[in-house]
Amino acid sequence: MQHLINDIDEVDFDVTRGGQVEIIGWLYQYYNTEPHDYAVNITGGAVTKNEIPAATQLFTTDWVVRYMVDNSLGKYWLERHPNSDLKSNLDYLLPGEIQTVDSSENLEDMRLIDNAMGSGHILVYAFDVFMKMYAEQGYSSRDAALSIVQNNLYGLEIDKRAYQLAYFALMMKARQYNRRALQPEKVKLNVHVFEDTDTVSPEFLDALSGEYADDIKQIIELFSNAGELGSIIKFDKTFNWTKLRENVEDMHTDALDIFGMNQSKKIVLKVLTIGEIMSTKYDVAVTNPPYLNKFDPDMKKYVKKNYADYSGDLFSVFIFNNINLVKIGGYAAYMTPFVWMFIKTYEKLRSYLVANKEISSLIQMEYSAFEEATVPINTFVLKNVPNGSNGTYIKLSAFKGGMNVQRDKVLEAIANPDIDYLYRTNQANFKKIPGSPIAYWVSNQLLHDFLVGIPLKNISPAQRGLTTGNNNLFIHDWWEVLFNHVDVSRSWRKNQTSKKKWFPYNKGGKNHKWFGNRELIVNYYNSGQEIAEFGKINKNSFGFQEKITTFTAYNLECID
Repeated sequence: MQHLINDIDEVDFDVTRGGQVEIIGWLYQYYNTEPHDYAVNITGGAVTKNEIPAATQLFTTDWVVRYMVDNSLGKYWLERHPNSDLKSNLDYLLPGEIQTVDSSENLEDMRLIDNAMGSGHILVYAFDVFMKMYAEQGYSSRDAALSIVQNNLYGLEIDKRAYQLAYFALMMKARQYNRRALQPEKVKLNVHVFEDTDTVSPEFLDALSGEYADDIKQIIELFSNAGELGSIIKFDKTFNWTKLRENVEDMHTDALDIFGMNQSKKIVLKVLTIGEIMSTKYDVAVTNPPYLNKFDPDMKKYVKKNYADYSGDLFSVFIFNNINLVKIGGYAAYMTPFVWMFIKTYEKLRSYLVANKEISSLIQMEYSAFEEATVPINTFVLKNVPNGSNGTYIKLSAFKGGMNVQRDKVLEAIANPDIDYLYRTNQANFKKIPGSPIAYWVSNQLLHDFLVGIPLKNISPAQRGLTTGNNNLFIHDWWEVLFNHVDVSRSWRKNQTSKKKWFPYNKGGKNHKWFGNRELIVNYYNSGQEIAEFGKINKNSFGFQEKITTFTAYNLECID
């Protein structure tokens, strides 16, 4: 309590500035620190169902939330209301063309969802942006506040405590403008927590009848593991949610209820509500999805079956899911690890997005900027249309010092679009490079080289040189052993029969402009006999051949 009172700036508790929402989120994240660290650091094991909330609950930095919402919800509104003053209130709207779209959509019908909402930070800021829209349309703040929480904002979460915090935060935002907001019989929020349906009684299932009984049973089965799968549950058909709900509501239950029919009925009605939310199309989806690839067997099986091309991590499933959750012309915004932009694991995801969707904007952060995650982060906005215009990209890798520095550099780029770390490029260029990396900074000359140049594989194959299996055991600096035990002669280049144990080893290292990284030696006695025996693998066949060694970051190690 002393730290809360003395260490936190009083302005952070000022409800007019929104700081209290960040405090709720940060407090909950640090409340989860110990179980989070345990879940993500267990050696070699999968994250279990009960550990997923702790392992994946990362609070989203405020300026990233504002970037995501400003460039999705804000941009969506400006496209349909080109004369709107909202633009002046969107501090993180990136430079770029805003295309006018004809639309007769009513403000009350616009929907934004965060389907991994955590403690509700994104929804709370979206509430503020919606309030500005409603003010432009002539609504009173009292009416606008209730309409927003009941019509415009939707949220889903697997963590019950986070859901409760999100519910509380939204209720407080609505109460700020309308006292009726605290009357639950009058105000119904569209935020929900997933629960398993395994407690639905057999008697309830037996009592289901009529045209829609099989559909209801199918949905109950789909949600049997909802507490783990959450928003990635996939529907294989279209359901008539209204009819299903009416069918359940009409079921008769006895007052005595010895079989738990009433509780089962309550659970199923809730599941039907969540199912309808999941199968609805939205104008905007904004989320910081879970980052998780250590699946337990049930999760792994489900993800492989339903999202095989995007199964490298849960966040990549959300990237695919959410861009297809929004309407044509809608926006999906994310904060995720940036590995999806480059590595082969996510090549199918990149290819799908580049071919079918539009990368509206992207901010790639400095490698260690987001200290709360053990992975480098980016934040980006996709538009659910085929590629038709240049995207806006900001590269912050040169700016160290944490998220506040990253924020300041983004604001500088917004104020001065000619700054050298802001790029405007068409994503069609990415297909010119093998693997379609999101290489937005690549020059036209380099793109041309990829189109007309000779691939390196046609000149010399890329091969793994030597993997010892235990570098501490088999690799040393040259000064750690007696020098006369090191074969520095040139004879072994052509003749590998040497009686010595240690040989020069080129493994890469720090940057040297012309020459260097000659400090290492490797135990390659009798053509690598001990290495082969240790790893129970065949002896390497690429040693002692002329070659170029490449980056150690790619683990391509070669004997000199």
